[in-house]
Amino acid sequence: MPGRAVWLGEWQHDRMRCLRTPEDRFAGLPGFAYPPRYADAGGLRLAWVEAGPGDGEPVLLLHGEPSWSFLYRTVMAVLADAGLRAIAVDLAGFGRSDKPASIADHSYARHVEWIRALAFGRLDLRGVTLVGQDWGGLIGLRLAAEHPGRFARIVAANTGLPTGDQPMPEVWLRFREVVRTAPDLSVSRLVQSGCQTTLSGPVLAAYDAPFPDETYMAGVRAMPGLVPTSPDDPATDANRAAWRRLSAWDKPFLVAFSDRDPITGAMAPVLKRSVPGAAGIDHPVLTGAGHFLQEDAGEQLGAIIAGFIRSHPARR
Repeated sequence: MPGRAVWLGEWQHDRMRCLRTPEDRFAGLPGFAYPPRYADAGGLRLAWVEAGPGDGEPVLLLHGEPSWSFLYRTVMAVLADAGLRAIAVDLAGFGRSDKPASIADHSYARHVEWIRALAFGRLDLRGVTLVGQDWGGLIGLRLAAEHPGRFARIVAANTGLPTGDQPMPEVWLRFREVVRTAPDLSVSRLVQSGCQTTLSGPVLAAYDAPFPDETYMAGVRAMPGLVPTSPDDPATDANRAAWRRLSAWDKPFLVAFSDRDPITGAMAPVLKRSVPGAAGIDHPVLTGAGHFLQEDAGEQLGAIIAGFIRSHPARR
C-alpha cells in the first residue's frame, strides 16, 4: 500500500495506528466460505463478502457490536437463493476490516463515513435494500437519511437511531459499563449473551477470531460509548436531522424485530409510527429470538427480507 508502513499486521495512517488481523485467524469458519473482498475506504481497508448473482438487487447487510459479517452467514444464503446480491460488510474495527487501535480514533461520524466510502465511493451501490441490526442500523439509517437516492428499501432489525433525548434501557447501560471496564473482554461471550440458542464451539471461536488479543479490541470497547445518551452528544444533531428526513421517508420500510431483545425492543413501535414508509406493511415479530436474531432465526429473517423485496418492487 503506497505511503503506508505495514509491519506485523500493524500500520500507520494519518497518525492513526491500525491493526490488521492475520488471515489465518479466519481459517475454517463454519458455514462461511465466502471469499473476502477488500477496498480502501476513507483511509482504511474495509472487508466484505458477497453471495448471489452480481447483477441481483443489492442488499447491504450491516452488523453491530461486537459481531462481524459472519453473523449474516445464514441470511446471506437465503438471499442468494432468492436471486439477490447479498453484501455483508465488516465495520472498521471488526471482522477482517482494519482496526484503529485507539478508542479515541473511533467516532460515530467516522463510522458512517467509512461505510459510505465503501458502499458508494468504492462499490457504487444503487437501488439498495438496507438491513441494519444494532450499530448496523445506527450507521445505516444515517446513510439512508443522508443519501436517500441510493436506497430502495429499509429493513430495521433490532436497532434504532438514538439522539440522546430519551434515556437508554438499564440493561444497555449495564452492558456499556461491562464493555468499558471488564479487564478481560470475551466477544464470543457477549454474542452468546444476546442469543436465545446455544452457539457451538466453532461458532463462538469465529466471533473471537478477529481479536487475537486486547490490542485489537478498541472498536469493541469504543462503540457503546459512541451511542448518543445525552442531548449534547456530538452525534445528536446529525441523528436529529436524520430523523427529520426519515419522518418523510415514503419508500418501503420494514420493522423486523425479535420478541426477546430488551435493548432495542422499545424502538419497534417508534419506527412503525414515525416512518411513513412503514404504513400499511405487515411487520413481523421473530418469536423466540434474542438481540442477535440472525443467529436465532437467520433462515426466517432471510426469508422475510426476500419476501419484502419481492412484494415491494423498486420504483422506476
